[in-house]
Amino acid sequence: MLNNIIFDRACIQFNESFSLREIDWVIEPGQVWAIMGASGSGKSALAAALAGAGRVTAGTLRGLVADTGVVSLESQAALIERERLRDDSDITDRINEGTPAREILDEVCANAKLQSRLTRLFGIDSLLDRGFGKLSTGETRKLLFIRALASKPDMLVIDGPFEGLDARTVPVISELLRNLANDLPMVLVINRLDELPEFVSHIALLEKGRIKTTVNSSDTTAMAALSQLFHLQTADIQIPAAIPGESAPPLDCNKPLVNIRNASVRYTDNLVFENLNWRIEPGQHWQLTGPNGSGKTSLLNLVTGDHPQCYVNDIFVCGHQRGSGESIWDIKQHIGYVSSALHWDYRVSISCKNVIISGFYDSIGLYAKATDLQQEIAVQWLEILGLQARAGQPFNQLSHGDQHLLLIARAMVKHPHLLILDEPCFGLDDLSRQLVLALIEKICGGSETTVIYVNHHAQDQINGINNYLTLDGAT
Repeated sequence: MLNNIIFDRACIQFNESFSLREIDWVIEPGQVWAIMGASGSGKSALAAALAGAGRVTAGTLRGLVADTGVVSLESQAALIERERLRDDSDITDRINEGTPAREILDEVCANAKLQSRLTRLFGIDSLLDRGFGKLSTGETRKLLFIRALASKPDMLVIDGPFEGLDARTVPVISELLRNLANDLPMVLVINRLDELPEFVSHIALLEKGRIKTTVNSSDTTAMAALSQLFHLQTADIQIPAAIPGESAPPLDCNKPLVNIRNASVRYTDNLVFENLNWRIEPGQHWQLTGPNGSGKTSLLNLVTGDHPQCYVNDIFVCGHQRGSGESIWDIKQHIGYVSSALHWDYRVSISCKNVIISGFYDSIGLYAKATDLQQEIAVQWLEILGLQARAGQPFNQLSHGDQHLLLIARAMVKHPHLLILDEPCFGLDDLSRQLVLALIEKICGGSETTVIYVNHHAQDQINGINNYLTLDGAT
């Protein structure tokens, strides 16, 4: 049985620029807590502290549980990085598909029967022999859940329990957690108020590394105030103008931006999709949906040229027929792209302002001297995002939500003809999500940029998007 976990004016240092400060918090047996707050408030840090992360520099922290199962963006990133380090394809000249999913689960399994039941429940039992590198982001997330639960933890800490999961999986996770909450101590980090599970008994609201307030979910007045806080609407958002000569080159408005005909993506043991047709006209905004593993990212990579099978399919993008002698940059100069994969790859330690400026050069990092006008535009974006005070702060010291906001601004600075947003609200709190959606809506209301918007949340509808493509998956 869990004893009280007690934070008594605890100050916990995580890096040179961020620490939790004077945390007073008690988690009692039978309580299920949700940690909430804006991007950069310290939600993920407080959850990590429950698993022993950080260094207590003042006050006390007592009663931590030894065996804590953790599901978080950080643990997902750590697994991705581990697989990247194991990839020896550059040395052996062979394709490394990664560690099989079964082996990744077996590393921590304390209950084989439970693991088997969970793989069936999550619908990934047929993927256990597939290499990690061939799993989608959502499938990787499911793998983390199973690892955490099959290790038979004494406590469960989940940062963003529904992030990256398709509509069919969310109710499965919700029901599973509801049943576990009766017997397993649990703390959840919730980024969206509409995803707050009904079995949560208490909420801790963070602001700038401190617990601003705690709320008992049965207190209807307090919950109404919390709801109002998390549904604040942003107003008067003006997208900074394009810099003359640095926006995407003009295209023939009489031709489609994208025309994909009878496309197929197939691996040795997996047909992702086939006979797919998709035509996107200038100014015609699209929402792309589908369950995890249905091929959404593969389809987007056919458009951008980042998929190896783009040259064996009939694809016309931004004035160029694939395979006609064009370079990849002939295409990419017209496209802005934000995705989880880009986020994982953007690991350079440069300032927030320079992350935005790097969008002018389509680079990860900044390797040229920025012009005064580029710096001015970057400052305008930082003001829109509420990050102007962090202009000089290293990117890798920001929260996941703030990092994602910066990458969206980076994609928008050149006013591309085609803006691809692959789950742009992934990992964002309510206020940041509203800001992102408002920005996208502004873009859709103009005529110079066409948007492809990928999401799992039906409620994240955007005015101006009237075209829909749903992938059902071929497997």
